[in-house]
Amino acid sequence: MQDGKHVILYVDDDVDLRDSLRLLLEANGYKMVDASTAEQGLEVYKKEHPDFIIVDLMMEEVDAGTLFAKELKALGNTAPVYMLSSVGKDLGRTIEPTELGLDGVFQKPIDKDSLLETLKQKLG
Repeated sequence: MQDGKHVILYVDDDVDLRDSLRLLLEANGYKMVDASTAEQGLEVYKKEHPDFIIVDLMMEEVDAGTLFAKELKALGNTAPVYMLSSVGKDLGRTIEPTELGLDGVFQKPIDKDSLLETLKQKLG
């Protein structure tokens, strides 16, 4: 938490999605920090200590999102981590989200109400 606001880290190589999510989150009282690559995401994670993390499954490399999630788990991350995927719920058929240290999966395009409700449940 920074300045009384929960910090959300969003890692995605799509600048338009990052910008639109920032507008939504900031309008609802959250602070968003972001990165366009998994490597940058780890740097931001270490610096900002976010309360909640959203990472795109496929960025600069096909499995960049899953590798990022595994690295967070290895670092002892305790913040909820949600994967953002265009395959959405079908992701659970190919990978077990909990094995990657994930708390859940959001479908692209992200449902605003679902995201805000999840944040409220996980962060209070």
